[in-house]
This record gives sequence, C-alpha cells and structure tokens, in this order.
Amino acid sequence: MSLKKINEKKYSVPTRLIYGQSPTFEWDYSHHVVPPITTSSTFSLGSAERGAKGFAEFSLPPQPDHHPIYIYDRMGEPTIDMLQHVLATAEEQECCVVFSSGMAAVQAAVCFALNPGSEIISHKTVYGCTYSLFTNQLSRMGIKVHFCDLTDANSFVPLVNENTRVLYLESPANPNLELIDTPAIVEALKKINANRAESKKILSVFDNTFATPFCQRPGKDGVDVIVHSLTKGLSGFGTVMGGAVITRQEFHKPLIIFRKDYGSILPPLNAWHILVYGIPTLCLRIPRQQANALKVAQFLESHAMVDIVRYPGMPSFPQYQLATQLLRDYDGNFAPGIMIYFRLKGEDPEQSKLVGERMMDYLADNAYAITLAVSLGQIRTLIEHPASMSHVSYPALEQISMGIDPGGIRLAVGIENPDDIICDLDSALKHAFKAG
Repeated sequence: MSLKKINEKKYSVPTRLIYGQSPTFEWDYSHHVVPPITTSSTFSLGSAERGAKGFAEFSLPPQPDHHPIYIYDRMGEPTIDMLQHVLATAEEQECCVVFSSGMAAVQAAVCFALNPGSEIISHKTVYGCTYSLFTNQLSRMGIKVHFCDLTDANSFVPLVNENTRVLYLESPANPNLELIDTPAIVEALKKINANRAESKKILSVFDNTFATPFCQRPGKDGVDVIVHSLTKGLSGFGTVMGGAVITRQEFHKPLIIFRKDYGSILPPLNAWHILVYGIPTLCLRIPRQQANALKVAQFLESHAMVDIVRYPGMPSFPQYQLATQLLRDYDGNFAPGIMIYFRLKGEDPEQSKLVGERMMDYLADNAYAITLAVSLGQIRTLIEHPASMSHVSYPALEQISMGIDPGGIRLAVGIENPDDIICDLDSALKHAFKAG
C-alpha cells in the first residue's frame, strides 16, 4: 500500500475492511500486498527525547498523518493498531482498543467508567461469563449490579440512582436471541443524562458479538461503547482469541491506560489473523451463514419433535418487526444473523433437557457437519447446551426467570452445505426420540 493519501471514506465499508486506513503510518508496507506480522516486544527509541515523546503520546487518540512512536508491545504495536483502525471502520465509529479476549474487553468496557460504589444496570440475559464477572468479581469489589428485562425500554429507569454509571446491553442476547430496542433505550437514557453532571452520566455499553457489525452498528443509534469478542464472528475461523472495545475518541485514553495497567494485550499474531483473514471475509461469510441459518431454522420449525424455534429472520420470531428494523447490513438489507435457539418437545423442561442431551450426544459421536462445542461465528456449525455449558454460572433455580431455558439448545450456523447440516440434525432428532 502506498503512503499517498487516498480518501478511503468514499469507498464502501466492505472494501475498506480489506484495505484498511490510507495511508497506514503504523507500518510502511508499501511493498507488501499483505501487512507483515510484527513480533517485537520492545522498540528502539533512538534518543531519550524521542523516548519521552513516545511515553507522552502513547495514550493519545490516533492522529491522522502521524507516525506513532512505539515503545513496548503492551503500550501499542503496529499490527494491533492497524486492526484497531479497521474495527472502528467496521462499526463506523471513531476509535477502537483491542484486548486479549472478549472477556478482557467486557471488563475494560465496563470497569474503565467505574468508581468505588458505582452501580451497573444490565439486561437479565447476557453471556454466562459476563454474568459471572458481574455477580462474582465485581460484587467482591463493591460494585452492585442490578438485572432487569431490557426488552421493556423503560424497565431500567426505576433502578437508576446517583451511583449508576453503566447500562449494559446485549442484543441479540446470548443465548435466547432476545432483542433490545436500542434507539428507545438510548432515548430514555438521554433524558436521564440530561439532568446529571458530566461525571455522573450513565454510559451505555453494548455487546454486539452475536450480530457482528455486519448485521448492526449500535453506535449509530447513540450507544456510547461497543464491545466484541473477536474470537467469534469477527475472527470467523476459530483459530485465535481476542476482544475489542469500540467507541468515541474521548474514551480512547482511559481504555488504553486500562489495557496498559492490566496487561490484557492482544498478541500480534492473533491480531494479524483477524486483520488479514477475519475482517476482510466478514461480508462474505455472514451472508452465507445467514442463508444457511434460515434454511436450518425452517427445517427445525417444521419438525414434529421441535417445540419452539427462535431465529430473527423468520416471521414466527417474537420480535420479528423489531428485528427487521435493527438488524441491517451495510447496504440496508435485513441481516438476521447466524444464531438459532430452539427447544425440543417434552412433558416438562427437565424432559426437554434430557431429550436435547441425547440429541447432542448423538451429534458428538455421529455428525460430520455439526460439532458439539461452545463458541460461535466460525465457518463450522457448532451446537451447545447453554444451561449446562456456556451459561452454567447462572444459578439453576434462577435460569428460567433470567431467560435461560433448561432445554434450550444454541446452534451457531456455519458455511457448510445447509442440506448436510439438516441431514445431521434430522438423524440426531430421530435418535433422540427413538431412544426416549
């Protein structure tokens, strides 16, 4: 890539996810078609004056036409910075800070804004490890977290007090795919913040991992901070871990310092994989996975042994109209995503759970196009049981009230031939009910 300045913003976002920022001052790779991997943990500073300047500048937001002074990997690194630029582009926001994992990003996105005695209001159904962070770790630090049903856009208002600092959103929610009316939430929050001092304003933090920026960009609805597990759809191939916080320039410095102090840096090799393979193929992978997901969801919905199916792309989805409003790709097309949540028939939730376990055990031993494994967003189709796996941190007696169905099954659809996915599902369903 040349260092000649080109106005990349006149090009579409999918193209910009391939080529990145123009010019790229983080690394002069004008003779490389693909950016090289950088693996130096420390950098030569040249002079004491240049070293001091680097320390003074490292936490500043990215500057146009500026060659950064690199000091130490934990404080900034070329491959990581190039990835941060392209992730900000993907969400159509100002800046990004990447972390070693999705949970490191969740921790940073929430905790950088907290003070002793601060409180958080969260949607009741969130990723299991996020729930564990909120209820186990933050509670030990004196941070109180209130859970409510944010599918009602005003449900959080009675919980707001002078200590409230973060409103935490996840939509589609993991695992039940509940949607939050983001514009309505932001509008309600805006009215509350209008009467609060700057230091007391409540930040909205939004986990956009399930949808990816291809399907929705909540920052455009007014959300303050967006968090991603890069391990999932943005990486796409299941080979590396990572996390990202994407936001406005004003929050860049505290997030960079948070990363420096806690040390949750993304390895350059991981950043390179996501930069070179994951992000450029996002706009190819998700449409294929969405088409597959719709076909698989329709099969499940038509199956006599399936009780409920939730997929935002089907009219039977309880929030279908809201889905068509919120979930849109870069061209404005409906983009319902790649996740399916379903439950098998049973006389009660426990029987439904047992039948589901038989089905997944059969898949684990016999399926070719479906893998029993946690995670999502990969080119392979993955299936898991949230109540006993990804969301086991939710107390068993509280799972139903918190939106976790004991018999619920989460299916993350890949890019295989959809008929092959359906073939494996059909065989597993026949076995599960025949064995029962």
